[in-house]
Amino acid sequence: MAATSSFDVTSTVDLQEVDNALNQARKEVVQRYDFKGSKADIQFNKADSTITLVADDEFKMTALWEIVQGRMIKRQVPVKNLTLGEIEHAGGDTVRRVVTLQQGIPTDASRAIVKFIKDRKLKKIQAAIQADQLRISSPSRDELQAVMQILKAEDFGVALQFGNYRET
Repeated sequence: MAATSSFDVTSTVDLQEVDNALNQARKEVVQRYDFKGSKADIQFNKADSTITLVADDEFKMTALWEIVQGRMIKRQVPVKNLTLGEIEHAGGDTVRRVVTLQQGIPTDASRAIVKFIKDRKLKKIQAAIQADQLRISSPSRDELQAVMQILKAEDFGVALQFGNYRET
C-alpha cells in the first residue's frame, strides 16, 4: 500500500496578538487629536472572542475601526476572521459596535472548500471535515502542494493556515 500524506487546513486567530494590537490602538486613540475630549473605548473579551468599540458618533466609530483594523494588520492578525456587528446606539449619546473573532473554519466555508477541491477533479485527493478544520490527504505530495496553491488563491471568507503535515 502506498504511503499517504496529509495536512490540516485551519483558521485561527492568536488572541495574544489581538490583545497586543488593541493595546496599541488604545494608545493611538489617546494620542490622536480628533479623539481629544471624546468618548472612545476598546474592550476585549477573550472568553467570548469579542471586541466592543464605543465612540461618540458614527464618524468617530469609523475612525476607531480603521485604527483597530490597521493595528491588527500590523500585528499580522487576519482581519478576514473579524465579523463586524451593526452600529447600535448606547447610553450617554454614544454608539457601540461588537466585533466577533472567528476561530476555526465555519461549517458552510468547510463545505465550500471541499466542494471547491472536488470540482477541480484532482486525482486521489480526499478532503474530510473534522469539527472546525479540514484534513486533506493524498498519496501524492505534489497533489497536496497543488491543493495548497489553489486554496491560497481562492477567497473563502476566512484566513486559511496550513499545518500538521504528516506522512503515514
